Order: sequence, then C-alpha cells, then structure tokens
Amino acid sequence: MRKICFALLLFAGQLANGQSGRSIDTLPERTLDSIIVSSSLRLNHPPYLKAVEGMHIYAGKKTNSVLLDPAKANLAGNLSRQLFSQIPGLTIWDMSGSGAQINVGTRGTDAHRSIEMNMRQNGYNTNSDVFGYPEAHYTPAMQGVQRIALVRGSAALQFGPQFGGMLNYEMKEGDSTKAFSLEMEQTRGSINFFNTFGAVGGQKGKWRYYAYYDNRSGDGWRKNAAFLYQSYYASVRYAFSEKGSVAFQFSGMQYREQIAGGLTDEQFAANARGSLRSRNFFSPVINIPALLFHYAFTARTSIQLTSHVLTGERNSVQFLNPPNILDTVNTSLGSYNPRQVDRDYYKGFTTEARLLHHYTLKGASQTLAAGLRFFDQTTKRRQKGVGTTGSDFDLGLVRPYGIDLRLHSRNAALFAENIFQLTKRFSVTPGFRYELIDTKMTGVINNASVPVSYTSRRNFPLFGTGLQYTLSRETELYGNVSQAYRPFLYSNVTPADRIDVVDPNLKDSKGYDIDLGYRGQVQDVLKFDLNGFYLFYGDRVGQLTLKDQNGKSYLFTTNIGDAVSKGLEAYVSFSFARLLLPGYHAGALYKLRLFNALSYTHARYLSGEITKAGINTTLKGKWVEGTPQWTNRTGLAWQHKTWVGQVTYTYVGKSFADANNTVANPLGATGLVPSYQLWDLSVNWRFLKNYSLSAGINNIADKKYFTRRINMYPGPGILPADGRSFYITAGIKL
Repeated sequence: MRKICFALLLFAGQLANGQSGRSIDTLPERTLDSIIVSSSLRLNHPPYLKAVEGMHIYAGKKTNSVLLDPAKANLAGNLSRQLFSQIPGLTIWDMSGSGAQINVGTRGTDAHRSIEMNMRQNGYNTNSDVFGYPEAHYTPAMQGVQRIALVRGSAALQFGPQFGGMLNYEMKEGDSTKAFSLEMEQTRGSINFFNTFGAVGGQKGKWRYYAYYDNRSGDGWRKNAAFLYQSYYASVRYAFSEKGSVAFQFSGMQYREQIAGGLTDEQFAANARGSLRSRNFFSPVINIPALLFHYAFTARTSIQLTSHVLTGERNSVQFLNPPNILDTVNTSLGSYNPRQVDRDYYKGFTTEARLLHHYTLKGASQTLAAGLRFFDQTTKRRQKGVGTTGSDFDLGLVRPYGIDLRLHSRNAALFAENIFQLTKRFSVTPGFRYELIDTKMTGVINNASVPVSYTSRRNFPLFGTGLQYTLSRETELYGNVSQAYRPFLYSNVTPADRIDVVDPNLKDSKGYDIDLGYRGQVQDVLKFDLNGFYLFYGDRVGQLTLKDQNGKSYLFTTNIGDAVSKGLEAYVSFSFARLLLPGYHAGALYKLRLFNALSYTHARYLSGEITKAGINTTLKGKWVEGTPQWTNRTGLAWQHKTWVGQVTYTYVGKSFADANNTVANPLGATGLVPSYQLWDLSVNWRFLKNYSLSAGINNIADKKYFTRRINMYPGPGILPADGRSFYITAGIKL
C-alpha cells in the first residue's frame, strides 16, 4: 500500500511541479501547441482544473479552464464573449471592437475593467494597483495565450481577497522540439480592421524562448471610434539543472483609442452607430518585466519565486459632458471648448514566494501549498486639467490640474492551504490568508484649494475550507466556503466628474462565498460541471440616483447596503459523434460537440437605506446593479478532418445600471439595460501541414444592443456594442 501511495504521490508531484528529472514543461503541453490535431484535442479539453496544478491547489474549488482556439473564438479581435463562452456566470461588457479591454465580473461583482478580479499572467498580477486602483488596463494578445484559468470563491486564500476570484492568462511557450519556430497571422476584417501577429519560439539545449508582437487597428463600428493597439511579450527560460530554472519575461501593451462617447436612449434608438464626440481619446501604456525562479528540491518539494514590476500610464483627453450637450464651436471663444485632461502614472513592485510540498500522513498522500507576498505601488494621479481646444490627441494644458494626488499602497500577505486526504475518496482542504494593507493618499483637489491627507492601515485574516469527494474515476462532488474582502478604492473618495457626489465616510466591504457542485465526465460523451453558489457582499459600494433640494438628480457613491447573490451555474458538453458515428474512436476525424453554459443569478439587496436632501431610499429587494438574472451561451463545435468550427448563441437577461434600479434617465447614464441575444460563427481550416485560414462573423443578425450605461469615462450615457462584422485570418506556422 505504501508503494502504491508513493507512486501516486510521485505522479502527483510530476503533475504539480512539471518536473522529476526534467524541466518544468511536460510533453503534452508542447504537443498541444505544435501539431495540427490540437484543434481536435481542444474540442475535448476538460472544463476545470485538476486538484493540483503547477504550484497551486484547486481541490474543492469552483474552477474553469479554457484553451484558446481560432476555431472557437475571434482571437485576433480579443472578442470577450467568445473567449469566455464556455464559462457560465460571467458578466461580460461589450464596449468596443478594439479588444483592448477585458471587462468581466462574476456573481454580482462589477465588471468594469475586471476591477473585482485578481487578474494575472503566468501567475503574477497585472492589475494597476491590487487594492487602491485594481483596474486591469493590460490585456495580452489572445493569439499568444495558451489557456485561461478562472478560480472563484476560495481564490482569496492563495491569490487575494477579491470577491470576483482569480483569472490567469497562461502564455504560450516555444516549441521544445525545434530550435526555431515561426508563426505569422494576418487578419483583415470589416470596418477597416487589420491585425498582424508574429511569434517566434523554440528550445536549444537548456534555453527555451517565446516572443510575439501584435499590431491591431481599425475604424471602429461606431463613428469616432478608431483605434491602434500594440502588444508584445517575450520569455526566455534557462534550465540551469535538472531541478531548477530561471525565466525572464517582459510584457507590454499600448494603444490609442478614439472614444465615441455615450448616448441617451433617444439617440441610441435613432442611430446606435452615431457619436457626438470626435475629440475624445484614451491611451494607456503598460510594461511588466518579471523574473521567475523555480526549483524542485525533490519530487515532493518545490519552491517558486516570482518578482515583477508594473510601470505605465493612463492618459485621456475628453470633452466630458452628458450626451445632450453638443461638442460644437463656442461662439464666444471662436473655437471648441477646452477638453479635460486626466493622467495616471504607475510604478509598482510585487514579489511572491510559494512552496508546494507533498507528504504522507497515516498512509495517505497530502499536499501543502504556502507562500508570502509583498506588494508596493505608487500612483501619481493628475486629473481635471484644462486642455487645449484642439481635435487631436493632445495632452497639453492651458490651466493646471484640478486634482493632483499621490496614491500609495503597500501590502504583505501570508497564505497556506493543505489537502488532507482523509480517505481514498474524500479530502478536506482548509486554508487561511492574513493580509496587511497600508494605503495613503496625499495631494490637493479643486485646483489646489483643498489639501488631502488620508491614511488607512488594515490587517485581517481570511479563512476557508474546500471539500472534495470522488464518486468514480471521472466524477466528483466539491464544495467550499471562503471569506472575501474589498477595501474601498481611491476613486471612491475622489469625485470622478461633474455629476458625481462621493460619501466621505465609506467603509470596506466584507463577505463570503459558498459553492457546492458536481463535475466530471462520462468517457468522451459527456463533460459537465453543475454548481450552486451563495455570495454575501456586506457594505457594498455603489451609486444611487438621488435628488437635491432643487429637485436636480445626481449620482451618490456610498456604502449602499448588504447584498446577496445566489444561484446556479451549469456547464454541459455533449459529444454526438461518439454515439452517432459507427466505429468512432478517440482519434476519429469526425467530431460534433454541443455545449451549454447556463447561469441563474438572484442578486438582491438585503438591506440599505440612505437619506439625502430629506429623501429616504430603501434598497431592500432591489436588484444588484449590472447583474442579469439569466445568462446562457450555447455552442455547437464540429470537426471534419482539418476543418474545425463553432457557432455560438448568447442570451443575456436585463439588468439595471444603478442600485436604485432607475428605469429611465434623460441623460442615459442610468436606467434599464435590456436583454439581448446574439449569434457568432468561427471556422478554422488547416492545410498543407503549415498553413491555416480562419474566418468568422460576429453578431450575425446585426443585433442593436448595449451592455452598459455609465456616468464617467468614456460616457456619460449608453455605450452601444458593435453590430455585425466579419474577419478572415491567414496563418503560417513553420
């Protein structure tokens, strides 16, 4: 029995560490990325993570795993709803066809730039500031991404306290069977869309490398929505011994996008492609150098040290007014009105040390994952500068910034989880995380007339436990409960624009997340993951539509009450080919698979009331803003020899833009977000071994819809989503 346990433990260690007398990477990863049948394999990819992968424990957790494939998604355009079509329960905002931003949320959390997610790439953070300003400005080119992994609920324990969970982009690696490989893709699409992607990679002796460059441009579906996006990534790894390796990685992204601005409901109904803003621009620049060290002392014990720096800028110049105010020549000035200039400068450093240890206790294999994180970040924020009256991207000023702040965040965290295998089938995974957070804001607002001095120090523990019971070789029950925490953001205490009022007495949000699910597969016929969840979000920060003493409406940012999101998430993937085709086998050239990703979210406020200007507003029973009750994404994927394709249907139910559940607002900034349904098609053909063609149609029925109303950048008003568009990609891989 001990020999069997040791053999299983050694095998688990090889899976977890990726090495036992060899480098970190395994042969299946190399094969999957380099041979033609990868599209076939990706139709059957497991939809969730294993109990232990890399340096992390996922036992008992709600997880998702998605391999990216041009046959299933518009990778050249980073189209979010296709990238995440097989993950139930995600709220996805379609705001721009540039693909420069990924906006996702889960279970009633805010989707704006994935602000309530712990966003990572190859395991390290890419948020601009994990606590003070956690918006995700960086988005890699999806053609260079191998897999997307999502962990919800108890992601807090290993990654951070965020309510939304952790999303990690795992980048491609060089082909280990060649010293040099080349990949080129050229994409042309409607509305003058053009994308060039080039990558090189390979392995020579102890060195392995991969690098890409991506350039994307287009005029945008709406008027005044042109964009130019560039991203680049390089990774060089040196295996200095059979047990250890060190890698240097560098990621960068920069883009400039013309912002078409928001619309009122009346304007949207008249012309969804219209725009009243021709002088608004947004341009972030993000660079992330990283150093990764991995060493396996034995097959049972490994450590990983990751350090990275994030530097960059966020720049915008806008005529920021409600959509009923036209941006026309001011007759008294003889020119356009000055625009508002906002600029952020980021500089942050993070280092994490992780340990993974397999050991035996009472004859059963156990696994411990533990680590430390240190994070230090400074943001220099300069906003509400009076810019020029020009029409191009000009960040020059004619009067100083109205807001000039220095925002500093420092964090230290200790975390640990352990899989206790109590029986052959049943495991318990308790864990904890201890956070120390120090945030400080200094500077001036209102054109230096008001000095700001804010300091907050917090320390708190988070606890959680996961359970997993193996019913059969391919099915299991899982469940977990975990605490979550969200410090309020710097932006919450700084008015964003002219129609915002901010409560100066905000509190941090606290809560917990519970999951209970059943997942697995039946041979190659059926793959499934069914779960129920319950998320409590206390002292939620949001906005209310209120009126002042003069009856004028305004938006008020405050702790608007306690909210609960509960519901069901179901993923089912069914293979018709195995049942219908005679003589079907795993390597068959004919495959037909139907998947469905369905979620039901009952997100309501349990309590909350606010008094302003003598008006009492209760939140009890109100819908949580930005959270549709039903979402459903269904796809039919097929393969015939070297042809692979997928047609996808998306349904998203109605939601409200604010916590007060305002039905209509004359400015379009708040109100109902109607339900919508879309169809997308993607096809990929590989021929002559090294060549490929991909094509697709987005929003086949040309549905006129929107996913967001907003009162700040890049509105205010309704932000229409893109109508029908098409693309075709020619590729070569040598």
